[in-house]
Amino acid sequence: MNEITRSDLALGRKLKVGAVAAPVVLTILPAAITLLLLLLTASGPPAAAVVLFFGIVATVIGFVTGITIAAILAHKHSKWTSEMRERIAADGIRAEEIEWFRNELRPSEKRALKAVTARDLLLADAYRETLASRLTASRIIKSSKRELVLARKRQTSVKQLKSARAAEFQEQIATDLEKIGGINEEAKLMLAEAESRLQMIEAAASRTGHLADSELALKKLSARTAELPLALEAAKMTDEIRRELEKEDLESA
Repeated sequence: MNEITRSDLALGRKLKVGAVAAPVVLTILPAAITLLLLLLTASGPPAAAVVLFFGIVATVIGFVTGITIAAILAHKHSKWTSEMRERIAADGIRAEEIEWFRNELRPSEKRALKAVTARDLLLADAYRETLASRLTASRIIKSSKRELVLARKRQTSVKQLKSARAAEFQEQIATDLEKIGGINEEAKLMLAEAESRLQMIEAAASRTGHLADSELALKKLSARTAELPLALEAAKMTDEIRRELEKEDLESA
């Protein structure tokens, strides 16, 4: 198992924090020291000018150094992230691990995942599971294609060798090509199935959302329809009371 440990995650956090903090700290620190020294040397303008000059130089150097360190740490963090992805993918990507591969998701898949999650949590879980299968299949296809290219190159190289074991090597490479080709075809089937399932889940979520909206609209309409006779009756009673009052006023006059 290629489980990611707490120490692995801690290293990633340190690299990320270091990349963000290095330019800030190495710029602010010399600037703050310069300001402090200027306050201490306020009574002597020549000394203050010297402090200001060296302070500006130190601040610029600190900024450049911070940017350089940030670039190095960002590069290391990128390599670390890539290594973690490979370790996760080696055992097959799980639903809870797809955030590691968010940059490999298609824009339409990101939008669909957000929409499905907002409508139905159970369907969202199924969508994540299927996304994990799709990502795994896509990675297997890419890696098997690379292996096929390398195996064919080896096959070509062996053909040019004049060795007593050339035929044996050719047979081994042919077996490898057959196995890799089989893996590639199986991954393609897996990919097609995963993509079909994604479409089905999106359609189901869409139907669920529209039906729920339609049912809510019908309930509101039914409530208004039920309240309409009551409103008409109330208006009728109000009109009758008004007429009675007007009649009494006329009689009393």
